[in-house]
Amino acid sequence: MSRRRIGFWYRLAAVICKPPLLVLFKRDWRGMEHIPIDGGFITAVNHNSYLDPLSYAHYQYNTGRVPRFLAKAGLFKSGFVGVMMRGTGQIPVYRETTDAATAFRAAVNAIEKGECVAFYPEGTLTRDPKMWPMQGKTGAARVALLTQAPVIPVAQWGANEAMPPYAKEKKLQLLPRKTLRVQAGPPVDLSEFYGKEPTAEVLRAVTEKIMAAITAELAGIRGETAPAEPFDYRKQIARERRAAREAARAAAAAGTGDAVLEPAESTAPAAPTQQARSNRQAQEDEGK
Repeated sequence: MSRRRIGFWYRLAAVICKPPLLVLFKRDWRGMEHIPIDGGFITAVNHNSYLDPLSYAHYQYNTGRVPRFLAKAGLFKSGFVGVMMRGTGQIPVYRETTDAATAFRAAVNAIEKGECVAFYPEGTLTRDPKMWPMQGKTGAARVALLTQAPVIPVAQWGANEAMPPYAKEKKLQLLPRKTLRVQAGPPVDLSEFYGKEPTAEVLRAVTEKIMAAITAELAGIRGETAPAEPFDYRKQIARERRAAREAARAAAAAGTGDAVLEPAESTAPAAPTQQARSNRQAQEDEGK
């Protein structure tokens, strides 16, 4: 199938965003040969900074295959951002939708029309203390199995040095000049899963294979050895809650009168939101 034309709105976004990116950052781009010339495909990208969508979009734009991101539906509603999101053909995700297949129908349709759809499988900025990709959600896996389209793992590093995730103040740290590193790898071989019923176990196995490919690309960029297991934020929250309950019981048994104790400080970066929101986010549906 033919690929999507870049179009007016994407070119306008490039005119606005590319000049400051070119001036403020250096670039180290690799693996563009893995981006398909034609036909629909999926890119699966790690997420470690509020700035990294611009870094990745710049890279992808320069391949001639513009990405369509899955983004919160609220971003499409009003203002200039909403106009740009709609004009560039981004895909709204309605988090209240419980049927994951319905939520990603637009992504499936876009791929079948020969377009590129970009997923952040982690669903949010990584909570891994050392900035490695954490355990992914199954949205990209669902779409990959439905379309059998190529899944290209993309790793990026450097935007997090300019704008660290979950910093108290979202200020750019531009000096010394940072290098935005983006690297695409060969398609993830998912053929062993084609034709299988998309059970929770199958979707989890596909997701793990995709995340392992992203992590391997990032290890190459960083020149470091990745952890043996991806960070699981939900398990981290569960451990902290369990430790808090045990501490409260111990305090009560000791007769201190302390009815409630705060959980021990997390080893993961804290999100800049209320604790209740963090807990809900950690329990999001696997397909979103």
